[in-house]
This record gives sequence, C-alpha cells and structure tokens, in this order.
Amino acid sequence: MTGGGGEDVPAPRRRPLTVLPLVALIFYDVSGGPFGIEDSVRAGGGALLPLLGFLILPVLWSLPEALITAELASAFPTNAGYVAWVSAAFGPAVAFLVGFSKWASGTLDNALYPVLFLDYLRSSGLALAPPLRSLAVLGLTAALTYLNYRGLHLVGLSALFLTAFSLSPFVALTVLAIPKIRPSRWLAVNPKAIDPRGYFNSMFWNLNYWDKASTLAGEVDEPRKTFPKAVFGAVALVVGAYLIPLLAGTGALPSETAAEWTDGFFSEVGQRIGGPWLRVWIQAAAAMSNMGLFEAEMSSDSFQLLGMAEMGMIPAIFARRSRHGTPTYSILCSATGVVVLSFMSFQEIIELLNFLYGLGMLVVFAAFLKLRFKDPDLPRPYRIPLGSVGAAVMCVPPVLLIGTVMCLASATTIVVNIIVLAVGVAMYFGVERLKGSGWVEFLTPVPSDSFHGSSSDDDVEDVRAVLLPADVPPAQEEVASKAE
Repeated sequence: MTGGGGEDVPAPRRRPLTVLPLVALIFYDVSGGPFGIEDSVRAGGGALLPLLGFLILPVLWSLPEALITAELASAFPTNAGYVAWVSAAFGPAVAFLVGFSKWASGTLDNALYPVLFLDYLRSSGLALAPPLRSLAVLGLTAALTYLNYRGLHLVGLSALFLTAFSLSPFVALTVLAIPKIRPSRWLAVNPKAIDPRGYFNSMFWNLNYWDKASTLAGEVDEPRKTFPKAVFGAVALVVGAYLIPLLAGTGALPSETAAEWTDGFFSEVGQRIGGPWLRVWIQAAAAMSNMGLFEAEMSSDSFQLLGMAEMGMIPAIFARRSRHGTPTYSILCSATGVVVLSFMSFQEIIELLNFLYGLGMLVVFAAFLKLRFKDPDLPRPYRIPLGSVGAAVMCVPPVLLIGTVMCLASATTIVVNIIVLAVGVAMYFGVERLKGSGWVEFLTPVPSDSFHGSSSDDDVEDVRAVLLPADVPPAQEEVASKAE
C-alpha cells in the first residue's frame, strides 16, 4: 500500500481465496443457477430461442468477457480490478466514471435478492404484510452484510455450499424429466409471442458480470495462476446450470405452456414433473441461491470500492479493513445502496442495470484493446491465445449485443442512466476538490502526470507500482503462447 494515512489503514492477516471458493463466487457473480431464466421462454415465444441463446451467447458474450477478465486480472492482480485496467488505458477520470457506474449497477442488481428471497417464501405460502416485509428486507440485508464483514474466505466457503444446494434439485428434475422429454418441443417458437426487449434483457442479465470477479483478485491465493482456472471453471458451471434444467423443463412440458414461463416457474415445473416435494426443494434452493447472489455481489462491490480507495480515487476510509480483513466502510456503503434501491420492481431494475452495465463494459472492451495494441509487452501471466487483430474481432459480437440491448431500452431507462452518469461526473469533480482541501484523507494516487490517454509502457508500470505489492514478482512466462 502506498500513500499517506497508511497507519490508519490496518493490514490484518487475511485468509486468501483458493480455486474452488473463487469458482463459486464467480458462479454467483454471474448466475446462481437457472432461477431467473424462465422469462426468456415466455419472451422468446417458446423453447427454441432461449436454448439457442444459452448455446450461442456464452460463446459470443460470456467467453470473451471471461477471457478478458482472466488476462487483465492476471496482469493487474489487485482489488481495483477493471478500474485499474481503464485507468491504465484512458486515465483516472474515465476510470472513476466506469467504477461508479459499475458499482451503481452492482448495487441495483443486489437490491433484487432480498426481495426475491421473500418472493420465493411467499410462493411457498409464507406471505408477509407490507410493514413486516419491509422489516424482513432490512433484517435479511443486515444479516447477509454481517456475513460479508466476517471475512471473504467465509463468504467463499458458504458460496461453495450454496452452489451445491442450489443445483441439487435440478439433478433430480433432469433425471425425472428424461422419460417425458419430447425433443420436438425444443424447436417450438411462436413469432407473434416474441418480446425482443424482454428476451434480450433476460439473456444479457443472466450472462453478464464476469468482470466483477476481478475486484477480488487482490484477495486470491496466487492470482496469476488461480484466476484463469477459476474463470474457466465458472464458465462451464454457468452454461451447464442454465442449459440442462432448461432442456429438461421445456422438453418435458407441452409447448403450449410457454406463456406460463415467468420468474419462479421452475418450482411449478418441479411440481408437474416430480410432485410437491420437488417444488418445495426448488423453492428452497431458489431462496438460498438469492443469498449466494447477494454475498458474491456485495463482496465484489465492496472490494471494488477498496481498490478505488487504494488508487486515491475515493477517500481512504473506504480502504480501511476490519480485523477480519474486510473493507468495513465499503461494505456499509454498498449495503446502504441496496436498502435504498430495494423498493424498485424486478423489471425496472433489470433494464436499468443492464443499460448501465453495458456502458461500463464498452469502456472495458476499449481498454482491453488499447492495452493490447499500445502495450503488447505488458506482463500477462495468462494471455488470450489470439493476436491483437484476433482480440479485436473477438470483441465485436459482445459490443453488438450491448448495442442491441441499449437500442431496445425504454426512454425512462435512458433518462435515468443519463442522470446516473451526470451524478458520476459531479462526484468526480467533487472528489477532486476534496483532495485539494485537506479535509478528507486520500491515499497516494496514481501519478497525476500519467494516464491521459497515452498508456505508454512507463505509464502502465506506474499504475502497477501503486497498486501491486512490492513482493509480487514479474511474470516469468505466460500460460498461453502469444499469437503474432
């Protein structure tokens, strides 16, 4: 850690993440299981489009994002994650806006999960009156926030358990569905019932957030080796967790049920295929999955704030760790945002966070390409086995997907996102004024004469020198061979 105020930022002993807990956390950053994919069947007018979507889009969207995350997280194994990548490419101002927009989209996303947890309980017959429901949301948020405070290793281990429990009923569902499956039902599509906005938003939301895991790179045991392994393991787990239950459910039920596939419908699929016991099992798994989703998102959001504080972008208080090694004030800030936003509806949150997340990802793709072309010799312990031109071609499909989602957004979504970006700009200049006032403590920032869009080799090393511990050795060799 570099900078003034280091004595106020304790460095407690921390238990680093290993491969399996990190796989589970990435799985929950992105997916958490097939809960929430049901609406893609309704919006797609049948089984064909969602099945094609979950076959094709992981290759065109998830894999490129996961590959970029693996490469740049190995080059910048720090909690600043994608904020460090963008800073190295375009400077601290753009990096601040990306960090703010992605933190805001993550907080929006996390506001869903306490509400969805209670919705699944309600579907099981445990409905709460509005005043009690609001108290339950607050209580659940507080309890899950406390688990985050107790340590990232504890969150990772709990994510492992929740992954096993959340996917277990779908193993039973798939086995029971096999005798009832009619493959012709997988080809069903009703063009008149297709809802393009709902379909693309559902697919995009269920397959994004791979880069979120980069904000945990500073907490990972041997990140240069561990991170690529965990990312690729999570890709396989996410795709399987979506496709297998969807194939089982749509193949076993009549095609005419497509209109019934809305959020939470997998519990009804369990009822029709296995009976009440499977319905209850799926509902319990869905409720627990929402807890895992909350924990993973809270960890990524809070450690991102810690990384931004280490870069001198936000006050040093956000870099302070508890005796458990967790960023106390960053966690409290993220939890407050969740409580404030939890009054919004599921559909409103999905569209808003997709648009906001897409804006940030466009900058991340641009940063990846700029670093590839301008800094080809940047140490990359894992390197995507493509040359610079091939890497650029790889980025085209996800950029087109982001553009499609944005073009389908409502006017309200566009206006709200403009307001969020305006708030981000105002916060950046406000923070810059605070730095000169001396009223608030900041850690030493990236040198002010660097990162004004040039991203020379010396500039990138400046960011690495500020962010990475002194004992991190330079890469001796790269995992994948470079393609010229």
